[in-house]
Amino acid sequence: MSASPARRQERRGDGFFERGHEVTRLEAFVDAAFAFAVTLLAVSIDSVPSNREELIETLKGVPAFACSFTVICLFWWDHNTWSRRFGLDDGHSTVLSLVYIGTALVFVYPLKSMFSSMWAFLSDGFLPSTYQVESIDDLRWMFGLYAAAFVSLGWLSFMLKRHAWRQRDKIGLDAIERLCLQREFASSYLHMGVGVASLFAALSLSPGWPQWAYSLPGALYSLLGFHGWINAHYQRKVNALSGQGAS
Repeated sequence: MSASPARRQERRGDGFFERGHEVTRLEAFVDAAFAFAVTLLAVSIDSVPSNREELIETLKGVPAFACSFTVICLFWWDHNTWSRRFGLDDGHSTVLSLVYIGTALVFVYPLKSMFSSMWAFLSDGFLPSTYQVESIDDLRWMFGLYAAAFVSLGWLSFMLKRHAWRQRDKIGLDAIERLCLQREFASSYLHMGVGVASLFAALSLSPGWPQWAYSLPGALYSLLGFHGWINAHYQRKVNALSGQGAS
């Protein structure tokens, strides 16, 4: 994969030039690993429904599968975008990428447990859950493991971007790209911060709390919506910098 910027190409919509023009074996392996992660989320792995009742029961798992699938795809897209932007294929990138996909494969289990439990709660038991919550400890473990994996993936994503920053002169990042990479750092800080807050909230769960409070570790992920504010804030800076370059 070439790491040289394609100056004759148009700038990507995210502010970067594309450097990852070819799919390396590492990137192909990452794609295959994420595809395998999706198979672990499959609605029915053990058997194909043999009658209407089994089919209906299996399809009740679709909402949890859809949510889990979306999250896994977001993490895949994060790594794919990193590859397209920076085109790095050195030893450091390889190690970080392998740890990233290994963590993603482990992440599948708390991911599916949390979303199936969420839909079971919202549907008052109509939709099944693969994880039975019978005590506060069960809730702590579910939210805690999810948060730990979420933070780990966020940290690994940050480390990949930090590696790109250290190679910024070598791969030829221009002023706008460097500013856009700062935007990515801010998004990573938000990602990890929300995950850490959820982890602490999960570990703090205690008997006697109001019922709504037990959903706090999950509700905190709504703060990820601030990604939109971060993008808008940095887009104004990019527009200003682009205007200076044009003048």
